[in-house]
Amino acid sequence: MPTVLPIYEYGPVTYPVVETVRGGQLVEARVGGVGVAGATSLKVLGIARTDAMLASASQDLTDALGNSVLNLSPVSPYVAVGRGAFYPVTFVAAAAFGDKLIAAAAGKVTPAGAGPDAASIVGYCAAVGGVALGAVGMAFIF
Repeated sequence: MPTVLPIYEYGPVTYPVVETVRGGQLVEARVGGVGVAGATSLKVLGIARTDAMLASASQDLTDALGNSVLNLSPVSPYVAVGRGAFYPVTFVAAAAFGDKLIAAAAGKVTPAGAGPDAASIVGYCAAVGGVALGAVGMAFIF
């Protein structure tokens, strides 16, 4: 096919979201876009680099007294998804340096344990001292 041109990418791929996504959560492929990755997901695309929410979701803010607050920086309905780099991510279980990681609930990670399905591995723990249960630590996301 002589008319096919290569695509040169110089940044993360951006996808529409199908639910609210917070920066630092793993995201998975869904019908119509991406959403927060569930436990042991086999469709993890990478990690959300920013917050994003559906365009139809309310972005109205109120203060402590219930007064409306003008939001001049609405959250985008698109999220940049990073991969192939080191990212801070929340661990739901303690992990040692080099432990292979899989997706946990709410877009977090957990050690894969013995004999994981190779398709479910999303990265490895890159914190030299390991990461404690519930802590945010460095991980290399494939």
